[in-house]
Amino acid sequence: MADMAASPRKPLSYRTRAELFSQLAQMEIAGLPFDKAFALIELDGPAKARLADTKKLTARGIDPATAGERSGLFTRLDARLIRAALAAGSPAAMYRRLADLYTERAMQLHTMRSRMMMPLLTLGLALFIQPLPAFITGSLSMGGYLWHILRPLLVLALLFYGGRWLWRQALTQAEDSKLGALLLQLPLAGTLLVRNNLRDFFESLALLLEAGVSMLDALPAAVDTLQLGVMRREFAQIAPRIEQGANLTMALAGMPYLDRATNGERLLNFINTGENSGTLPRMLLRHTDMETASINQYVQQLAEWAPRIFYGLIALWMAWSILSSGAFLPRVPRDL
Repeated sequence: MADMAASPRKPLSYRTRAELFSQLAQMEIAGLPFDKAFALIELDGPAKARLADTKKLTARGIDPATAGERSGLFTRLDARLIRAALAAGSPAAMYRRLADLYTERAMQLHTMRSRMMMPLLTLGLALFIQPLPAFITGSLSMGGYLWHILRPLLVLALLFYGGRWLWRQALTQAEDSKLGALLLQLPLAGTLLVRNNLRDFFESLALLLEAGVSMLDALPAAVDTLQLGVMRREFAQIAPRIEQGANLTMALAGMPYLDRATNGERLLNFINTGENSGTLPRMLLRHTDMETASINQYVQQLAEWAPRIFYGLIALWMAWSILSSGAFLPRVPRDL
């Protein structure tokens, strides 16, 4: 149990979390208490073991939100939202909101992966076909043919794993790291990363406020959802400004990265309206819903055009390789 509490686990997949909160919402609506609901939940893979760990912790008297966080079943934000919802009454609405949130994220990720499956399969076929004419004509040995196939795969694997390592380094670096700032300057990817982080921050802040958490308690939890240290450093300055008497609209004025969000001015107007009318959580959620729709449309367009560009590059590469190999050109006998 000590290891369980000391070493945070990797969050469950979006799909698993959506299924978990969907089941919790249904059982809460049915009137089942938390312990009985957990006894009826069915999850596969690593979630099954984490579910069992959560049951053990709750049996020892630990509250459900803390037990789920310590076992890795809930993220830190999930736990804070559930704890606040439990304190306010029934958490059914929060379970349903989290289920919808993770369902949407899972669908977005699935769309990107499914759209790239055929291009990757095409690339694999191209790697086998490209050196085939030279192999058939005898100008390439079996070993050379295999090396022509494996060499691009090794390069692509190096680029993939090297890029993933750099990505993880950027996410785990300290707030003053230049790697994260450089990542945000990448074309297309940098803008999308900023928009996703801003959406997650304001969505988390809205959910916490809606659950009854105070602004000063909600802000650190919302800042934790920001992936990059350089963004966490900037947004950590909001709470001190509010403690000095500023409202959220004033605290956000001139904040970096807001200008890279779509309709950043609209966001500030929504916040100002929400603070003046006492409907800040609802106005923040309205903005994040609109921003999520915009991001989804952006990702959808990217998912549609990326495979086409990929197909085009593969076709050009194969055509150039085959034509430059001279495999289909007539050969003049040497003795003429």
